[in-house]
Amino acid sequence: MDQTSYEPQTALPNASLVLVLGILSIVSCFCYGIPGFVCALIALLVAHSSTKLYIANPGKYSESSYSNLTAGKICAWIGLIPSILYIIAIIAIIAVFGWAIISDPAHIFEDFHNFTRV
Repeated sequence: MDQTSYEPQTALPNASLVLVLGILSIVSCFCYGIPGFVCALIALLVAHSSTKLYIANPGKYSESSYSNLTAGKICAWIGLIPSILYIIAIIAIIAVFGWAIISDPAHIFEDFHNFTRV
């Protein structure tokens, strides 16, 4: 009789963390871009190390935890792209209009109204 040892599959470390951070990056990407960028960056870095663990020994980890890891990476990329675009937009607004537009948005409407009146 052939006796093989059965090793139960465990959850991939940090797969749930990556999924939560990926979702948070989507939710917080329009809060001036910074929270979404940070959450997405941390999620992608943690996912990279967990992916290396899974590739080294795929039979040790459950398929559902790898699916959570993949979903978290996708969510992190989805949250990272708008965060970067939002940060670039904020920098462009500051470069074009100055800090006054962010501190007092009504000021730009006054300037525009005065400009069109001339």
